[in-house]
Amino acid sequence: MEMKVNLHTHTTRCRHASGTEREYIENAIAGGLRRLGFSDHAPYVFKDGYYSNFRMMQEQQEDYVTTLQALREEYKDKIDIQIGYEAEYYPEFFEDFLRLITRFEVNYLILGQHFIENEMTRRYSGVTTTDEAYLEAYVNQTCEAMHTGLFTYFAHPDLLNYTGDPKIYDKHYEKLIGCAIDCRMPLEINLLGVRDGRPYPHEAFFKLCGDMGAEICIGCDAHSADVACDRPSFVKAMEMAERYHLKVNHDPVLREVKF
Repeated sequence: MEMKVNLHTHTTRCRHASGTEREYIENAIAGGLRRLGFSDHAPYVFKDGYYSNFRMMQEQQEDYVTTLQALREEYKDKIDIQIGYEAEYYPEFFEDFLRLITRFEVNYLILGQHFIENEMTRRYSGVTTTDEAYLEAYVNQTCEAMHTGLFTYFAHPDLLNYTGDPKIYDKHYEKLIGCAIDCRMPLEINLLGVRDGRPYPHEAFFKLCGDMGAEICIGCDAHSADVACDRPSFVKAMEMAERYHLKVNHDPVLREVKF
């Protein structure tokens, strides 16, 4: 099985990626992709002029969209380019966020919950913790996000690395996986985690996915053009899928983003 679709791709606007959009596209074509989705970290509306240091600014949104529209037309006979965002679900700011991003074309959203509550609280989701309350808060917030019906899939859903009692791990992540099943939302095997040796993708999490029959997808989480199509990590992800009898959706249907 070869990788044909990657919907998890960043640009330099997030300030922690490198390479031009054209370089990503050329590498995706060379790697055999037929669809490449750009999903840079979305601009967000916060209080008191607060700006995040890991997402594009609101002023960059129009350039992001128009640049990709032009490249999509240029490469239309070689690859399908889609315009999206990776975004957190912050209930307090979510309506304003949707109002902001729908000013211009947006084809899809993927859920990447990097903070609990919101990033101004500094409660980062990617921690290693034995605190059950931290895990429970992460799961509850992401379940609420999935139930909005606006996200195409859930990126690195196992980001929060709970290392306490395995029964507690299973209890809360079974709830998250159950929500994903109810919402028909694929859960991503994240290839950045594979190639960097991060705590995710987590074996215990994807064993639960296999046991419960959750739908899985695979995303490159590309922050550099050379991994717009990451074949070596894809092979490892497929080995995990075989190991846990995972149902892999290689081309998730893009959900409409509407306000």
